[in-house]
Amino acid sequence: MTGPSQGHPGPYPGVGGTGPGRSEPYPQYIPPGQMPPGHVPRGQGPPSFRPPGSGYAATARFSQGRHRPHWATAVLRALTISLVYFVLFGFSLLLRQTDSGGVVVEFTPEVMRRFWLVTVPVVAIAVFVGVWGWLSTLFWIDQTALMVETGILRKRRRRIPLSKVQAVDVVQPLLTRALGLAEVRVELAGGDAAEIALRYLDRAAARDLRAELLARAAGLPGSTPQAPERSFWRVKQGTLFGSLTLKLPVVGAGALFIVLLTVGVFYGEAGVLGAAIPLLLGLLRAVVAPLVVYGNFTVATSPDGIRVRSGLFETRLQTVPPGRVQAVRIVEPLLWRPYRWARVDVTVAGYAGERQIMSSVLLPVAPREVALRLVAEIFPGTDVDAVPLSPSSPKAFWTKAAAGSDNHVFVTQRGVACQRLDVIAHARAQSVHIVSGPLQWMLGIGTVQIDAPPGPVQVAAVNRDLAEARVIAEATTERARRARATDRPPGPWAR
Repeated sequence: MTGPSQGHPGPYPGVGGTGPGRSEPYPQYIPPGQMPPGHVPRGQGPPSFRPPGSGYAATARFSQGRHRPHWATAVLRALTISLVYFVLFGFSLLLRQTDSGGVVVEFTPEVMRRFWLVTVPVVAIAVFVGVWGWLSTLFWIDQTALMVETGILRKRRRRIPLSKVQAVDVVQPLLTRALGLAEVRVELAGGDAAEIALRYLDRAAARDLRAELLARAAGLPGSTPQAPERSFWRVKQGTLFGSLTLKLPVVGAGALFIVLLTVGVFYGEAGVLGAAIPLLLGLLRAVVAPLVVYGNFTVATSPDGIRVRSGLFETRLQTVPPGRVQAVRIVEPLLWRPYRWARVDVTVAGYAGERQIMSSVLLPVAPREVALRLVAEIFPGTDVDAVPLSPSSPKAFWTKAAAGSDNHVFVTQRGVACQRLDVIAHARAQSVHIVSGPLQWMLGIGTVQIDAPPGPVQVAAVNRDLAEARVIAEATTERARRARATDRPPGPWAR
């Protein structure tokens, strides 16, 4: 966002009216009694799967009363347990060994009697576990926290302060998406295990819960509608596939795989074909897996953060909170440069482990100009290309690196085959220090590290002359102090 919009004020700070560069006004909140004829409020359209008695109004107010997950959660859990039983044990009850030593599947009365004698109690237990788990889960929102209560005979209540909420994601695995259900994941500060998963809710109810949590975390009334968004970029499937294949390791592995396959087929060498299998698995992991995860990737900007939607089979709606992106990296592999493609990675404060991995890619591939615009959205007022960069010390002839800063950000550049441009706002720098290894110490050079929370992006000006390194460290420390003194996020959610 480039700044507060001009016009009629909306429910979100800096939102409402037309705003700079926008021809259409943001949607304003209209009380239900004043809706124009034919208008359908958010979440009240025809549901794709809303059986009678599901227990959710179209726009559920989760601060009123206590709520359970959708009743289909019990059915899905029972089916999952039954399927695991059948795969691991139940199917073997239908097998019989023949006199010749083979194994056949039989459906004789004796075999079926044995199968059902074991299966019926297991299915009954699975149904009991599913219903018990559904009945034992309650959640609601009070003034300052999300409350989650589990258990029937022995109740446990967990209170999640809204001030600790890092993100609220709506995830839809393939099966639940077909049923119109969704999972709400509330990400908290405090490590890899700090996550609350509410599975599964009606799709409309999941979106309403997310909107209410984000509104209350921002210090707004729970009835505030979901913040409006502005489409930023959509990644085309062809571009995504091309970017995944145009990488030196993938191209090298693909060429080697073709050579091994050709030799194995023409010369009948089974051992060569066996060596090609690990390469094929590696190619599938490097190309197919990201294609599924980042398929249909879209980025939008809104007052509550940068919204990311992705996934071919399991769809994910994620909001990267403003003010919690600590550092940004623009990655440009060698084979991408003729197309001027780039990837944007980020370090988000409070994320760790799998959550950090899932949230680290903010844009898998896009034109470099789009990547720079996204950096400007994250760090307003930033023009990365305008920051003057000075090369590292000529004593470190084995590396190609540069670094520089302005009043807003500190920027470093490294790499030849894969060029990386790391950016950190001065207000996000936690500390600055100089590191000099044995070889660097002998050459009189050192590395200036600008510390940020743990994550994939760590900013460092490598191989600078020690005198220059001290100047850089002192100047960066002073700029960070000034930036933190003037940096004032607009609300609790932005901090």
